[in-house]
Amino acid sequence: MENLLRPVIVVGGSLALTLLIGWATDRLLRKADARHSETPLWGLLRRGRVPYQALLCAALLRGSYDRADLLQEHRVGIGRTLTLILIGSAAWLIVRIAAAVVETTFTRYASSRAHRDPARVRRVRTQVSLIMRVVAAVVGVVAIAAMLLTFPAMRAAGASLLASAGIIGIVAGVAAQSTLSNMFAGFQIAFGDMVRLGDTVVVDGEWGTVEDITLTYLTVRTWDERRLTMPVSYFTSKPFENWSRGGAQLTGTVFWQLDHSAPIPAMRTHLQDILRACDAWDGRAYDISVTDSTPNTIEIRALLTAKDADDIWKLRVTVREQMLTWLCTHHPYALPRVNTADATLPPTTPRPDGTPPRRAHEPPPHAQRG
Repeated sequence: MENLLRPVIVVGGSLALTLLIGWATDRLLRKADARHSETPLWGLLRRGRVPYQALLCAALLRGSYDRADLLQEHRVGIGRTLTLILIGSAAWLIVRIAAAVVETTFTRYASSRAHRDPARVRRVRTQVSLIMRVVAAVVGVVAIAAMLLTFPAMRAAGASLLASAGIIGIVAGVAAQSTLSNMFAGFQIAFGDMVRLGDTVVVDGEWGTVEDITLTYLTVRTWDERRLTMPVSYFTSKPFENWSRGGAQLTGTVFWQLDHSAPIPAMRTHLQDILRACDAWDGRAYDISVTDSTPNTIEIRALLTAKDADDIWKLRVTVREQMLTWLCTHHPYALPRVNTADATLPPTTPRPDGTPPRRAHEPPPHAQRG
């Protein structure tokens, strides 16, 4: 009876104590979050409740398992399993705590600078995101190494592994050359301020917004909600357009092909009326100019300004539609047309013999006699 009761008391007591400590800690964090609403730290720390309880349970069981005479033939295996759980849950908890601290710091920074310098906020957010990924990767590698070292065979092979680390490093560097280049490109993007989360970019003719940046790839969400996933090394080796660089304000253009008789002054006045009625116009500038001419039409360009890429697109389509509607209604003669009237012939000069001159469309005299 004692052989059965002791393991139940040890295991049950460890689980009960884990749940009790976890509940008490979560309640304290909840009260701190309600009391200090100006910072999200305490609420973010509650996300580590699961790894925290796993760490407590594994530590309690690992410390008291020797006293519970249960499954003695599997004593070493169970003890090693609990050690692995202890290391894994500790790494998980460290990552959650680091993420809570970093996110709290960024939230405070963003709330103080969001209205004054939104571009710098996006830059810091990109750097913080990549730093957290690096921290998670480093903690994960250290945790895996610690788990492997719990096995005696791995400890015995440690010396040989260190001796051959140089050769393995060279082979791994050659084999993972593209991966390493993407990782270094990710750091270059994060700290070189080339592209940031939320930036509007044009890549390979596709217009979209940077949605995610990792150490190896970058995701662009296009205007039609597609996702373009590209290696980050692309942005360090090829040219691309960043419409948010140096500010989100943009200047757009609208072109029309019209007849030579188009009323340019009236179009300027009507363009001003359209812009004043459109919320997307930021009021900075506008203009209409004749930029080209052909024998049949002239090219008219309108310049428009807006505060960001979304507004400039809305402004361009609005101006194009309303101007064409106005021309069709009030100035239909200004629309392009095909001239079908007879061409005006050049003036004629009498011949020396007094006979009327032959026009260009008339056949020569010998053809008429024939």
